[in-house]
Amino acid sequence: MSALVFDCDGVLADTERYGHLPAFNLTFEHFDLPVRWDVEEYARRLRIGGGKERMASLFADPGFSEAAHVPDDEDARRALLAEWHRYKSAAFRDLVQSGQLPARPGISRLIPEALAAGWTVAVASTSAEASVRAVLEHAVGTEVAAGVPVFAGDVVLAKKPDPAIYDLAVRELGLDRDDTLVVEDSRNGLLAATGAGLPCLVTVNGYTREEDFGEAVLVVSELGDPDRGPVEVLANRGPATPGAYLTLDDLSACLGTRTGATR
Repeated sequence: MSALVFDCDGVLADTERYGHLPAFNLTFEHFDLPVRWDVEEYARRLRIGGGKERMASLFADPGFSEAAHVPDDEDARRALLAEWHRYKSAAFRDLVQSGQLPARPGISRLIPEALAAGWTVAVASTSAEASVRAVLEHAVGTEVAAGVPVFAGDVVLAKKPDPAIYDLAVRELGLDRDDTLVVEDSRNGLLAATGAGLPCLVTVNGYTREEDFGEAVLVVSELGDPDRGPVEVLANRGPATPGAYLTLDDLSACLGTRTGATR
């Protein structure tokens, strides 16, 4: 049985710039932390997998811990980080539920089509599970989302580019690696997918367009929809022949093509 496994942030919706970045800054403001991330700084932090891990990177910034009165005790730091992250996750969910993060093109069309055709569809993300479910439900509706398993947050110890999250999804769902396609938006996600031996289609966004996607089967500007302009094919290393927008047949054509896969 064919399967589709989607990343969340930047794939289901353009969550980074319009969701996570403002949620981080709302958190910094709420806790009176001496930091605000602009678009360029957040692009640098995105190289770190996981929102909690991005926050933890602040501890290495010169002068931050002293200015923010961060304790030296590691247990106290972990507790403080967990408190910040809980607030950030809640702020992000509020932004999603307010309708400020519409689904990316193709998502609300392709996920129901794949489910109706008998495909297994799942989401695998390093973001908090509650945040991922909020994005998914807003993108496809609660009824469709109920049929989509979510693997997210701290269910694995190592975050992308480590393949652990995709290995977990394959194992838990009993997927055939040759018949499973991952949809990602970043090099870290691509490396996680190919590291798990899975073919990967990349749909870029403003933060990731210039990254190296040499291992991807297909790289496109977006998945597209009939009422939009044609998608831009940035690289195609498989037999798919996309038209103005990607179809389930295009995704099926990417299966079994594991460019750069390690398993």
